[in-house]
Amino acid sequence: MSSFLAAVCQLRSTSDRDGNLAAAEAAVRAAAARGARLVATPENTDYLGPHAAKVRLAEPLDGPLCDRFAALARELGIHLLLGSFAERGPDEHHCHNTSVLFGPDGERLAAYRKIHLFDVDVPGGVTFRESDTVAPGSEVVVAATPLGTIGLSICYDLRFGELYRALVGRGASVITIPSAFTAVTGKAHWEVLVRARAIETQCWVLAPGQHGAHDDGGLRESHGQSMIVDPWGQIVARVPDGTGIALAEIDLARVESVRRAIPVAAHRRLP
Repeated sequence: MSSFLAAVCQLRSTSDRDGNLAAAEAAVRAAAARGARLVATPENTDYLGPHAAKVRLAEPLDGPLCDRFAALARELGIHLLLGSFAERGPDEHHCHNTSVLFGPDGERLAAYRKIHLFDVDVPGGVTFRESDTVAPGSEVVVAATPLGTIGLSICYDLRFGELYRALVGRGASVITIPSAFTAVTGKAHWEVLVRARAIETQCWVLAPGQHGAHDDGGLRESHGQSMIVDPWGQIVARVPDGTGIALAEIDLARVESVRRAIPVAAHRRLP
């Protein structure tokens, strides 16, 4: 399929897991009703409350949460990215932060565990250690689909350009970056980094985000500004504030034309 409609969903998840999932499902249904064939939700779609509880709520990949999203993809006949959820981890103290792509038949096409964890102490901003409750992944993940090869990443990964070069090396033409970017860092870096990843990879980028305050003990407020960016680095759709969806036509021929015009892959000299 050379072109298709894609959508990013902007949510405000809290500790109300049932409410979060209902809001996500409503957004996905709204996007599909407008013709989207690929729909993506943000990081922490299922839960953004006290972080110790996140580990207790974690489920396996074949648990009821993923079953619910698989059924939704199958019902709507779409490719659906569950931006991330708390996947049961290697021990009782840690989960994985996992993004899952489902096909229109409900099949799980790919699962990516966030590699780069958000352990930061920003002066005057936010102090947070994701590694206290999350175990990192280690695998670069792409999925070959009729909509092109889709490369998966999550939030803080955005700052590590080598991951995106690896995704392109594995054939990615569309990259997903579901996020809960903090309000402080988001104002300074979110748009710049998302556009930079699109420019350097010459891929379409889908970046669905969380927005607003979350009831996780006052640790997090998310920036929002979910967007779709083309391979030239232009923002073609955006959700500025609040909950909502943004849609854009994804033309895979645009990837090839940009790569022909500026063949950076052929010009690369460093290993």
